[in-house]
Amino acid sequence: MSTRGATCEVYGPVESVYNLCVPLPEPLPRLPMFRSSRKAAPPTASTFNPPGTTHPLVTNCAGDASEPVIKPSAHGHFGKPLGSYKSVPSVFLKKMARSSSVPTLAEIRKSNPEALKPTRLRKSRFTEMGGGGPPKRGDEPVMNLVSAKNFIVANAVETILAQPRRPTNHVKDYMKKEDYGKAPKYLKRIQRDLDSERAYIERFYDSQEQEPATQALEESERLSMLEGLKAKWEQANTEYQRTTHCTYLDTEGLKRNKEKSEAALTNLENDIGKLSKAGIIVDLER
Repeated sequence: MSTRGATCEVYGPVESVYNLCVPLPEPLPRLPMFRSSRKAAPPTASTFNPPGTTHPLVTNCAGDASEPVIKPSAHGHFGKPLGSYKSVPSVFLKKMARSSSVPTLAEIRKSNPEALKPTRLRKSRFTEMGGGGPPKRGDEPVMNLVSAKNFIVANAVETILAQPRRPTNHVKDYMKKEDYGKAPKYLKRIQRDLDSERAYIERFYDSQEQEPATQALEESERLSMLEGLKAKWEQANTEYQRTTHCTYLDTEGLKRNKEKSEAALTNLENDIGKLSKAGIIVDLER
């Protein structure tokens, strides 16, 4: 290799006619051919058939139905055959099959130590007291703080001037209460309610005693009632005369109807006989 060639390689590329030629493009790798999962036959009908239906009207048959028209579902309606849902003794739920065991503390320290870090740190007691933290190593305490207070004399004075404590085990004297010997308020309220109820009952009985227990029936009312009873007797007698020709009562219904008609006629005749008399007195309590 010459010195000139080495110098050209160090300071820059060597000029050449080949640099004017356009380089050929590199061929791209060929992708695999796409193949559809559907048939290549052209559609002969609508392609909007719902795939989940069990009774299609129109579907893409593509000439002959080469594929199943309805989506295959072996047990989509009535389920699997009888006996298919029986449990297999050899297949059972085993321990830790659906869950995992809790890892130990040593395993967490090895695999995930970040999970052991606290999310919120507790405040320092020095910060809560207003200080900037614990005292530093070079800090010196304040010295020569002397007080002239005589604590012995001060405690004696406070004890002498203090009021005596009241006894805590004092038994309350209920005879000295303000309402001692007086009737409670709720008893007075109950007594007022009882008095009002008693007065209402007395007024009710007095009103009943003042009202007359009997009353004379007016003549016009007696005659109108008598005419009404006679009209009812005529109607009941007409119904009874329709069955008098039946000498042989072979059914229970005929017997019951005849007895009912006879009883009605008897009651009406008794009522007519009572209202036919003058001076009838009516009992108002009945």
